[in-house]
Amino acid sequence: MDLTHLRYFQAIVDHGSMTAAARALGVSQPSISAAIRRLEERLGTTLFLRTGRGTELTATGEVLHREARGILRSLADLDTTIRGLEDEHVGAFVIGCFDSLGAYFLPGFLPAFTQAHPRVDISLATGPSGQTRQRVIDRDVDFGIVVNPEPHPDLVMVALFDDAVDFFACEAAPGLAQAIDRLQAGTLLFAARVQQSHALLDRLAEQGVHPHRLLRCGEFELVKSLALAGLGVGLLPRRVAAHGQPGLVRLHPDLPCIPDRVFLLYRHDLHRTRAAMTLKDALVAHGRALPPAC
Repeated sequence: MDLTHLRYFQAIVDHGSMTAAARALGVSQPSISAAIRRLEERLGTTLFLRTGRGTELTATGEVLHREARGILRSLADLDTTIRGLEDEHVGAFVIGCFDSLGAYFLPGFLPAFTQAHPRVDISLATGPSGQTRQRVIDRDVDFGIVVNPEPHPDLVMVALFDDAVDFFACEAAPGLAQAIDRLQAGTLLFAARVQQSHALLDRLAEQGVHPHRLLRCGEFELVKSLALAGLGVGLLPRRVAAHGQPGLVRLHPDLPCIPDRVFLLYRHDLHRTRAAMTLKDALVAHGRALPPAC
């Protein structure tokens, strides 16, 4: 059914005659008459009775009038909704990152953003950086905050801030030799799933340093908790070590470290509604405003 014909039909009902409807719509009366004729042919019925006072609805015309009113109202509501999604701060988005990064990045971002944009609905998807990157590619996540991502032709990668995986303990060593002695004699805590942890272990091995005990953990938060408890030296991103409960310091600045860079990822074909672009710009601004990792 042609929606234009339906709108012409409704205008005749609202204005009482084809002449008045044509005047209100800014079209010719023959155009109105032809549209109604085609609508009646399409439905196989007569919709109007022509009288000296204008037009009156037939029984089938009454039914179409009731249904058309709801259809046209729903279309108007849909038009308003779609235009709102395009032009207003309205929408639903998923932000992905791993837990430890989100723990220091998101608390300073989400409260202010959600208060400023209450009609933007944000949900979180936590997981390792590689998983988050793939979920952005797969359209399961709209914006990913990812460490050292591999480029991909479908992705836009915006650099946010730098970090580094380093050696942390409750007390700094007074010199490099003492730091190495503590590593040789003690326990080294690390997140086994993190590539940077293994790269640092390789660096130590190249220098002939072999920790007495290696304790593999699943996540950085466990590494941090055990290091704070004095169990040993932990391999941690500097920002993770600095966030939350204080007490950890770099074991020694001359020990090797692995530089990291954190990026915001989103797809090239992201639907660039006003809300999406506002969220993207706010994430970039927040990331780039973070103080340097020490």
